[in-house]
Amino acid sequence: MEFPDPLIPGRLTQRYKRFLSDIEIVDSDGVRAEITAHCPNPGAMLGLKEPGSDVWVSPARNPDRKLKYTWEIIRVGTHHVGINTALPNTLVEEAIAAGRIAELSGYESRRREVRYGENSRIDILLENPGRPDCYVEVKNVTLKRDETDGSDTAAFPDSVTKRGTKHLRELANAVEAGARAVMVYVVQRGDCDNFRLADDIDPDYAAAFADARRRGVEAICYACDVSPERIEITRPLPINI
Repeated sequence: MEFPDPLIPGRLTQRYKRFLSDIEIVDSDGVRAEITAHCPNPGAMLGLKEPGSDVWVSPARNPDRKLKYTWEIIRVGTHHVGINTALPNTLVEEAIAAGRIAELSGYESRRREVRYGENSRIDILLENPGRPDCYVEVKNVTLKRDETDGSDTAAFPDSVTKRGTKHLRELANAVEAGARAVMVYVVQRGDCDNFRLADDIDPDYAAAFADARRRGVEAICYACDVSPERIEITRPLPINI
């Protein structure tokens, strides 16, 4: 996925009230200015909100929008991390179409935001004659943990997610009704070599995940290459249960 407009570099002043961030940028006249940008990430954003960090924002295309910028990327060390939780569904759909997610190949059609279960919407529904429908739930992963064995581990969630727990139960019910269901964890950073659940942050989600796997829900994880020009799913990561 390429950003439709060039991202604007800046430095993070603060992230607050979940969806707001103050960022210092240099405007088109070379004048430094502090803006308030939309922060499209409701999570805890652990390790991703250090004041003074290099960040990139996208300009709003709607001239009537109250907040004229959206925070998209932060640099952590030498790596870029995508923080926008609205992007992974598009990233997965593009990767499926390009054949980069082998586990989800062979389906004739894709539909987004299809109603199912108890007042839920599935992120992507894959359909093909002669095959069970495939329900694909996508989760954004930004949390990185440095393990004692030296590995760089991506982890989910970074805060309690009752909605995520509900989705796991809905997927398990869909499998028991005859469908296929796949959890896809999208790591919007390229500095991790495996994935696990942050069961210390949300033990209920970890328990629901274990139950969903027992009932037939599949789980896969893919990492992204992230830059201020584009974000693209590139490689699978092993899941450590």
